[in-house]
Amino acid sequence: MQIENLTGCPIETLTIDSTFLERKVIVDVYFPVTKIDLNECELLLINDGQDLVPMDFANILREVSDKITPLICVGIHCGADRKNEYGTANVLNDKGEGAKALLYSRFILDELIPLIKKEYKISSFKKKSFCGFSLGGLSALDIVWNHPDEFSKVGIFSGSLWWRTVAQDDPEFSEEKHRIIHNEIKNGSYYPWLKFFFETGTLDETADRNNNGIIDSIDDTLALISELEKKGYHPETDIFYLQLKDGKHDVATWSHAFPTFLLWGWKKGQG
Repeated sequence: MQIENLTGCPIETLTIDSTFLERKVIVDVYFPVTKIDLNECELLLINDGQDLVPMDFANILREVSDKITPLICVGIHCGADRKNEYGTANVLNDKGEGAKALLYSRFILDELIPLIKKEYKISSFKKKSFCGFSLGGLSALDIVWNHPDEFSKVGIFSGSLWWRTVAQDDPEFSEEKHRIIHNEIKNGSYYPWLKFFFETGTLDETADRNNNGIIDSIDDTLALISELEKKGYHPETDIFYLQLKDGKHDVATWSHAFPTFLLWGWKKGQG
């Protein structure tokens, strides 16, 4: 049953019995404020969907509803084993985390999306995109990059792009060799239709492992953008980078950034 939120944004919560994850997964489905044929909508999947509640996400959608094309947003609540489900599907990190990331990918592609289509009688989505916060942002990027035929855009808010195969205090650690997602981009193919949105805050963290005066979250993000540019993505048309002064690694900062993401990806009248 859809619940008409006070903002006018219809919301429905579903509980999915996932075979791949062997647990129940809660998802919140946010529908367009204006009634429309759902087959005319795009789909945006959002990791850490539980964070959308304190973010007052329904109100964010209401405020931009007349400026964006029809969009169904699905907030996927994380599980207790978040550090294993959210990661890079093909490579574990130096702590062995990310062991269920491949299963999480299967859940998204083989369970969640088909269920959403069946539940709401949607034959197909015009386009599909994915985004997430922190480790959920890394997960979204990894899934989109490894399944480019399924997606068109990805949004990474304060992404855990430091995810690495060798501990940073190990004498053998090298940023160029051991950051997992950077290597995936470097060694991957070029998918010209993909678009990328990155957000970081200048107060995301204080760590600066290479002592270059730039915090690691910004350093890792800029390095990844550089890899995308080397791959062939244009910094003006394919990549959007939002750096928020005094932005932190928290829901309030991501809430502030989300309207920019929505207008970047779905603004009416843009190509």
